[in-house]
Amino acid sequence: MGGVSAEHEEAARRLLKEARVEIDAIDAQMVDLLAARLAVVERVLAIKKEAGLPALLPDRVEDVVARVRERAVSSEVPADLVEALWRFLIQWTIEYEDARLG
Repeated sequence: MGGVSAEHEEAARRLLKEARVEIDAIDAQMVDLLAARLAVVERVLAIKKEAGLPALLPDRVEDVVARVRERAVSSEVPADLVEALWRFLIQWTIEYEDARLG
């Protein structure tokens, strides 16, 4: 006794498929936003190179993290998740800039 009926399981699979299509679309938008962000990073890199500035500007890192955490809270997204993602993104960007700044 118990278990899920075949109809119920099929309905669940259909709903999961629909949700996954939505997730895939959101993922595509996120990649597009990362591409736009990287284009701005390229401009920042040129400015830093010309001015002789280092890739890492610690005050900027903490400003960015504080801002995205605040946005996460107001958007009801786990702030710890957002901070972890942005710290990874920032670290990757610093390493990317370092490699190009020499």
